[in-house]
Parts: sequence; C-alpha cells; structure tokens
Amino acid sequence: MSIVHIEASRPYDVLIDECTLDEVGELTRRVSGGDAAFVVSDTHVAPLYLDRVMESLLEAGYRTSSFVFEAGEASKTLQTYAACQSAMAEAGLTRSSVVVALGGGVVGDLAGFAAATYMRGCSCIQVPTSLLSCVDSSVGGKTAVDLPEGKNLVGAFFQPDAVLIDTSLLETLPHHFFTDGCAEVLKYGAIADEGLFSLLEKPLVARDSRLKEVIRRCVEIKRDIVQEDEFEQGHRQLLNFGHTLGHAIERCSNFEITHGYAVACGMALVARACSIRGLCGESSADRLFAVLRSYGFSYETDFDSSSLYQAALLDKKRKGDSISVVLVRGMGKAFCESLDLEEFRRFVADACG
Repeated sequence: MSIVHIEASRPYDVLIDECTLDEVGELTRRVSGGDAAFVVSDTHVAPLYLDRVMESLLEAGYRTSSFVFEAGEASKTLQTYAACQSAMAEAGLTRSSVVVALGGGVVGDLAGFAAATYMRGCSCIQVPTSLLSCVDSSVGGKTAVDLPEGKNLVGAFFQPDAVLIDTSLLETLPHHFFTDGCAEVLKYGAIADEGLFSLLEKPLVARDSRLKEVIRRCVEIKRDIVQEDEFEQGHRQLLNFGHTLGHAIERCSNFEITHGYAVACGMALVARACSIRGLCGESSADRLFAVLRSYGFSYETDFDSSSLYQAALLDKKRKGDSISVVLVRGMGKAFCESLDLEEFRRFVADACG
C-alpha cells in the first residue's frame, strides 16, 4: 500500500492499493464531493467492473450514469468525445459533477478531456485498469483525443482529483496488454533510474511480487518530472522517450500495433541512432535491445525511414522547423535535444539502420 502525492496546479494523491475498486464511491465523495457521478468506460472493461463502480457510487449518495464506447485507439476521436459530452448533458451533469474514468489509457485520455471541457471543467477521478494507465496515462493530467492526422492533437492539461490504483484489476489483463504496459515501465528506468531498469531485466509477469514496488517507483518518477514542468515546456518531454517514433509506428500501422509495442520499438530505434552517433555506447543500446527482446517486443520496424519521418512531422513536440527528440547517453540518462527537420530526417534514417 502506498500514497504518492503530486503537487501540481491541482494537488492530488495517487493511491496504490490504499482503496479497492469497491471503495471508489467513498473516495470520490471524500475528495470531489458533488451531485452526480458519470462513469466513462469501454466495451472491454465495462462488463468486468462497471456494475461494481456504479454500486459503490450509489452507496456514496451519487446520482449515477455512464457512457461506454467501443474499446480501442480507433475510438479516441472527436466523434466519441462529442457523443460523451452529449451523454453528460443528457444525464444532467453540472460543474459540481464528477467524471470517473474506468479503463485503460484510451478511456483515461478521453474521459479526462471530457471532464476538462464539460461546462469548462468538472471533477475527475482516474481509475486505471491497465498497467500502462497505472504508471503513465492516469497520472500527470495530459488528456486528449486523436485526429486522423495524428495522436493526441486535441486535448488539455487537466489534473484529476485522485487516482485510484487497485492492482488486483491487472489480474484480468490479457497477456498482450500486460506486456504492452511494460514498455512504459521500461521507459521510466531508461530515462531516469538505472536501478529500476536493472530490476526489470527479469521480465515482469502478472501477479509479480515486484509489481506494486515498480508501479510506485514509476509514479514517483513521473511525479518529480510533472512537478518540475507540468505543462511540458521542457523537462517533461523526457517522458516521451520512444514516443515520437512510436506514435509514427502506430499511425503507419493504422493502430494495429498497440501503443506499448510501438513505443518499445521507438525506444530501440532511438537507442540505435544514439549509438551510431556516439551519444551512448553500443553496450547500452545492446542492453536495451536484450531487455526488449526478453519481453517479446520487436526492436526492428517494417516501415521505412521516410514513412516514419513523414508520420512524425505532426508530433506535438515539433515547433516550426525543428522537433524535440529524447536521446539517451545510457540507461537512466536521458536528455532532450532540438533537431532541425533535415537533421531529424537523418536521425530517423540512422534509427532505421
């Protein structure tokens, strides 16, 4: 059991096994109050957990309603967001209502953005149900939906009132999606904590005794970075290690390659380019490749450098004729560097080998 406090524009706690899913109503009442609760979930998670959450909220005195959308990145669109907003209005939500995001990263991003913008902002409780959302998307206040042109291009910074992590929910994750989340876990070790990376060289598995410790450490690393740079003006961009090329891989695959698998490959590509350019030793890149391989990730891509370069040009870290890229000197030693677009094109070519 652990509580990680985040001192952001809206301070809040990330509760790791401090509350069970059945206590979400009590937590929501304590930290958010409000007149009504609106649960956002998807077709994978709702059949497993929605009834329990609705019952807990009812017991806490909330008028409750829900919105369930088709699971998957393909649903993280303005159309789904608009349908969610309409459902919130039809349910009679007000500014004092609270949105409960019950699901993985797609649910958390979409529900958080809906809460950020409904009547210019109501409360939000994040209840992540995937490893990826536990360690990454539920924490830090980045909410968004995708456009056909790229990922997360429409969104807002909006901190939740609390994050409730019940690690028992991870036991129902299919193997693919547990592994998918491990990519973000490995990212934290690669950018900020070699000790964590070393711990992860023996792959995490479901019901792993190290799981709570690993989640807590990832949240602590993200907390420290978010508190320093909440609105991603500089240091927070370290959290995007592997993401610029990872998002490009997702887009080139029409999102058939899931986020974690794409980011894992993106991290490998960046490490390869850093090794070629002498920024990190070949042994560091090989160490990352070996760990990724042990989890079942690919460190090669079928997409050519030109396709990835073009897909990456809509990345949010692009500013005019330059783009910020997260590079590594070794495990636990990452830094950001701004590359002009021609240099970035050469960097992607090096990354693809």
